[in-house]
Amino acid sequence: MLGPIDRVWFWVADMDRAVAFYQEALGLSVVHRYGDEWAELDGKSVRLALHGSANDRELPQGGSVVFEVDDLDEVKFALELKGVRFDSQMGEVQGRGRFASFADPDGNRLQIIEYYEEH
Repeated sequence: MLGPIDRVWFWVADMDRAVAFYQEALGLSVVHRYGDEWAELDGKSVRLALHGSANDRELPQGGSVVFEVDDLDEVKFALELKGVRFDSQMGEVQGRGRFASFADPDGNRLQIIEYYEEH
C-alpha cells in the first residue's frame, strides 16, 4: 500500500543558514532549491527537504515523513478504513503532485504523496 519513504522535511527559519549547515557540517549536497521556500538535499536513501517559513508567522516545529504512493485516493481510503484521520484539506505541489497529511497517535506528522510524473 505505502511506497518507500520519499523524503523527510523540516521547517526552517533561515533557508541560507539551514542549507549551509546541512552542506558544510553534514556534507549533504543540494539537489533542488526553490528560493527561500524549499530545498532538497541528497540524503542517499531518503531525500531531506527544508521548508522555509514566511517571515510574518511563527515557525512551526517539526516537519513530516512523506511516503510515496501510486494512487493517493486509494491509499487514503484504505488508511481511513484502519482508523487514520487525515487533515481536512489535501495539498498540491503545483505541477508535481498532491498530498494528504495526518498524524500518528503521538502527534508526529506524516504525509502520503502521489506524483503526477516521475520526479
